[in-house]
Amino acid sequence: MRRRDVLAGAGALAGCATMNPGTQRPIVIAHRGASGERPEHTLAAYRLAIAQGADFIEPDLVMTSDGVLVCRHENEISGTTDVAQRPEFAERRMEKSIDGQTVTGWWAEDFTLAELKTLRCKERLPQLRPQNTAYDGRDAIPTFAEVLALAAEADVGVYPELKHPSFLRALGLNAVEALIAAVRSAGGQAVADRLYVQCFETWPLQHLAEMSSLRWRGVQLIAAASGPWDRRDLTPAAMTSEEGLREIATYARGIGVEKTLIIPRDRDGRSLAPTTLVARAQAHNLVVHAWTFRAENYFLPLELRRGDAASPGYQRQHGDLEAELRAFYAAGVHGVFSDFVPPAVAARG
Repeated sequence: MRRRDVLAGAGALAGCATMNPGTQRPIVIAHRGASGERPEHTLAAYRLAIAQGADFIEPDLVMTSDGVLVCRHENEISGTTDVAQRPEFAERRMEKSIDGQTVTGWWAEDFTLAELKTLRCKERLPQLRPQNTAYDGRDAIPTFAEVLALAAEADVGVYPELKHPSFLRALGLNAVEALIAAVRSAGGQAVADRLYVQCFETWPLQHLAEMSSLRWRGVQLIAAASGPWDRRDLTPAAMTSEEGLREIATYARGIGVEKTLIIPRDRDGRSLAPTTLVARAQAHNLVVHAWTFRAENYFLPLELRRGDAASPGYQRQHGDLEAELRAFYAAGVHGVFSDFVPPAVAARG
């Protein structure tokens, strides 16, 4: 399962660190693996995405109580595992405040790796992706180290996201140092050269840029409605201003932005004309990766939805995702996070 044909050798990855971003073809990032077709953040989802032609696989990283990075979208794990059906862990259910939100559930940081490995993964969006529930219960939670090994075997890049690092640091769990240690153990700089590291917070990326002996490609994530938890003074507008982009360029290689910051939508959900964000970011030598592309009508702009809006299954029916992706490629993005890899590859072609 070698993928040098897709990546055109190591230069297709390492070259993005030094070359003008406009000279590189857009990369396809498998968002949580092939999460449109398998339960997210499972080795099965990552393997399918690789087979379908993804350039990068994307694991979100949380931590266990014994300090191991594991792949889950959130540290609250009841939506993506069978933990709620496991009586031996019933007393672990508790309420926590995470980055200003109060949630009740089961938390990865309250389990050892050995305990988490007894759980099995399940589909996070069964209402929209009922077909994926056929794979519930098949896979264990993978570690970051296992994903790095899979990517090395398959010759693809890895695009990890550090989730809630300030919250974890307050518990004595340093996700940044764990990331550095995992990459060093997997091969050091040769592995780091095949990564982008993303985070909504700023300090982890600054730490990687300034304090690690390894060279990193950090990507500052920017949502449309809220700023980073560790910099409450920063709004999305401030981060995407000239001053904000200039500051990001001092510690990051790129920005990962919610797609409506590039192609907005009107009140009815129809696409509007692209903004100038991609061009302005590129002027600061920043790559721009857009998230998240999904095929279901529920996620698509109104003009690209398909089917009878009055039918019960309308929201989960697939619309014209390829057309949306073509519009973003035309807008100049340097990469896309997609739950569905084949349309992202086909639209790029």
